[in-house]
Amino acid sequence: MYPSDIFSALDNITACPPDTSAVIALVLSLVLLCCSALISGSENAFFSLDPSAIAQLEASEKKADKNVLALLQNSHYLLATILIGNNFVNVTVILLLTTFTNTVLDFSQAPVMGFVFETILISFILLLFGEIMPKIYASKYAKKAALFTAPFISVLSIIFRPLAYLLVKSTSIVDNRLSKHSHSARNISMDDLSQALELTSNEKDEDTGILEGIIKFGNIQVSDIMTPRVDIVDVDLKLNYTELLEVVINSGYSRIPVYSGRRDNIKGVLYIKDLLAHLDKPSTFRWQSLIRQPYYVPESKKIDDLLNEFQENKVHLALVVDEYGGIAGLVTLEDILEEIVGDISDEYDEENSRYTKLDDNKFIFEGKFLLNDFYKMAGIEEGDFVKVTDEVETLAGLMLELKGEMPVQNEKITFGKYDFEITSVDDRRIKEVKLTMNKARKKTDDHE
Repeated sequence: MYPSDIFSALDNITACPPDTSAVIALVLSLVLLCCSALISGSENAFFSLDPSAIAQLEASEKKADKNVLALLQNSHYLLATILIGNNFVNVTVILLLTTFTNTVLDFSQAPVMGFVFETILISFILLLFGEIMPKIYASKYAKKAALFTAPFISVLSIIFRPLAYLLVKSTSIVDNRLSKHSHSARNISMDDLSQALELTSNEKDEDTGILEGIIKFGNIQVSDIMTPRVDIVDVDLKLNYTELLEVVINSGYSRIPVYSGRRDNIKGVLYIKDLLAHLDKPSTFRWQSLIRQPYYVPESKKIDDLLNEFQENKVHLALVVDEYGGIAGLVTLEDILEEIVGDISDEYDEENSRYTKLDDNKFIFEGKFLLNDFYKMAGIEEGDFVKVTDEVETLAGLMLELKGEMPVQNEKITFGKYDFEITSVDDRRIKEVKLTMNKARKKTDDHE
């Protein structure tokens, strides 16, 4: 369309004075445009809160902070409410603005300009002021925006509760069906490959172990291989430089998390190589300026996805957070690689410090030994314990699941062909377990 055609089309548009209904439609559309901005911004704000911001909200006693946490606890309903409210408001804004423009402007002689004005221009205004700008602001100031929009979203959650319930239930049914189908297909593929590898296991034991690790790699979650929170070596931000160096020397780790006040409040990760240029500094040296940004991952993340993220972001260590934003553990690049190639020992590792092999059928393990490693070290089929390990990750957790209560020193627990003896325990933790495998005894899936 040439400029002369545009000006000619504009001349054919007739303007009319707005009546009362047009003014009301314009005012309502502006009010709803503000509501659209609040709803769009709240979506980015709530789902951009990092673990440290959530931890601050949990520590606060303010009603506004508790309101944000209450909405986050039902994240599915929160998202459903935001989507329903946003779509409802946006459609209403478009209808009201279209009504207003049709009242004050006559496009009957220029239908193309009417389409451009009512469709493109109104959509641009809605996207710019109702979607893009609020989301940019909310992403930058997530906590502030979440606190500001929480009361409004709480009201919407009450209004749209029935619709949100229907949306959440319908999507969960679809998700369950798809996940079951995907999981079933994946298991069949893995079983077929495992059976094929067993045919060559006698000839190439080492290669077969690596191939089996690759096959199972995609099914392993971060929570299966992480170092639990209680075993993490971390340092307080308030330590002086001399005290920090003592921790570094005693631990032997190349990267150490740094917290402030509470161990959940991680401020960063200290790379020991960054200290090399400052070894001669006094105890007053501000080593805190050297810490780097921490990298967080959820417990449910698959380790193959995490490996890709490590490669893309050039990091070697990630902090694992639970569903409440607390620190559940720590996972490293070495932990992931060991799932494929087996145990990787360096000059700082204590050989067999966590387990002892007495003979082919007898072992002594630390209670905190991860089940994933326990199966590999003892040559146990994971399926033998699959019915009792849904909620546990360590050998101590397996003992508690089998016993149903805290066992005492020297207590014996039998499960199928496996005999466990609690060789060391304190008031709160199982410290050491002896395993004896009786291959002559028939396997059973029930606890004897």
